[in-house]
Amino acid sequence: MQVPIKFILHLADNSLLMSQRLGEWTGHGPALEQDIALTNIGLDLLGQSRLFYQLAAARINEQRTKADFVPQASYPVSEDDLAYHRVEHQFASHLLLELPNGHWGQTVLKLAFFARWQQMVYAQLLSCTDEGVAAIAEKSLKEVQYHVKWSSDWVVRLGDGTAESHKKMAEALAFLWPYTGELFEQTNWNMNQINWTDCSYKWQQGVNEMLYHATLVMPEKTGKQSGGLRGIHTEYMGYLLAEMQYLQRVYPGNEW
Repeated sequence: MQVPIKFILHLADNSLLMSQRLGEWTGHGPALEQDIALTNIGLDLLGQSRLFYQLAAARINEQRTKADFVPQASYPVSEDDLAYHRVEHQFASHLLLELPNGHWGQTVLKLAFFARWQQMVYAQLLSCTDEGVAAIAEKSLKEVQYHVKWSSDWVVRLGDGTAESHKKMAEALAFLWPYTGELFEQTNWNMNQINWTDCSYKWQQGVNEMLYHATLVMPEKTGKQSGGLRGIHTEYMGYLLAEMQYLQRVYPGNEW
């Protein structure tokens, strides 16, 4: 049984947006080693998004469902059409990923939340009956396990560091936390693909352990920010897409 195209695009969109945000750090990291590490993580995520976009494009062309996803493109639909020729409301990505980077600590905390989410989701997709999705999940999971460790180590290092670094991490946690609830939202195109209750429980366990070692206190219950899965995004999304899609829109069909 094939996974819905919308869910495949959701996985691709998430990885693409996180990759784009991490790419903004290239040349600006706190040290050369960490600059390179974060750039490589961004490239991992870009590779994951390409695999999912390629699979989605193949399914769209096979099923002739272009109008549902990228009506402005012509057949055959390509991965570039899906990444560069859709507008905000056509992306089914989590709001967390489009938020601005902020300082280094905020970026690594956001990555830690997302990487752990990917780890939970990809682990479940290994047993997916859709062989195309399962194969991408298997390859990506190996990369994500490193992303989880690297980002979590940085969260602990900064949270349990100086008074200033701890303060900044606490502020980053307060800012990002309301966006994490959306990670486990169910829709009519993802509810049968993943055991979200199990994912949420294991994700929370891992996050609690990370925050404990980082001496960070979980924020008090706050309202949940939501809308990304329905194509309702923050003000940051338009600016992110404008920069990311600029060259393809100015020179459509160009190959690099």
